[in-house]
Amino acid sequence: MKPGLLTLAQWLSPAFPVGGFAYSHGLEWAISVGKIRDSQSLACWLAAVLAEGAGRVDAVLLTQALAGGEPAPLAALAEALAASRERHVEAMEQGAAFLRTTNALTGADWPAMPLPVAVGVAARGLGVTPQEAAALYLQAFASNLVQVAVRFVPLGQTAGQAVLAGLQPLILRLAAEVATAGLDALGSGALASDLAAMQHETMDVRIFRT
Repeated sequence: MKPGLLTLAQWLSPAFPVGGFAYSHGLEWAISVGKIRDSQSLACWLAAVLAEGAGRVDAVLLTQALAGGEPAPLAALAEALAASRERHVEAMEQGAAFLRTTNALTGADWPAMPLPVAVGVAARGLGVTPQEAAALYLQAFASNLVQVAVRFVPLGQTAGQAVLAGLQPLILRLAAEVATAGLDALGSGALASDLAAMQHETMDVRIFRT
């Protein structure tokens, strides 16, 4: 097994200090109004976010950064593609926290940038393939959102893990697709997720930051 895979798995684990537990990607609002109420509705929502929304966009940006793309233009593109203020906050704050720690661990000096680009540039020396990096990133992204639903729907831990396991074929397919895709593959059609992120800003009481 490649040592770099273990390193990337560490960087993308819930224990890594990026504060991912504080961000719901609009799920908190969607759950509060009943759009997500059980395992089935959660699985459908997450599949759309992964295949048509931020999951796919992030994976494309990550693989482009990993392959040696210029970080500054990719970071600017990632910011431009943020569909809401909270989505921008989510990407920027997690990216900055991620690089603070990976810079300290590796001796690099990358400036703050959105999370998917940050992961891509930091992972350049790990020897992982774009497909491997994208799969691990998407798995971590989905896992964090599943835990939001486990806490807030609420769902049982077993039900949450069943949803995550059910998303594996989609994650593997997306990772294979974006591994060879260019920036022309960017695009988002997960409008319900984008609108949920916008509505989240207006909630009077919020547990999650986004």
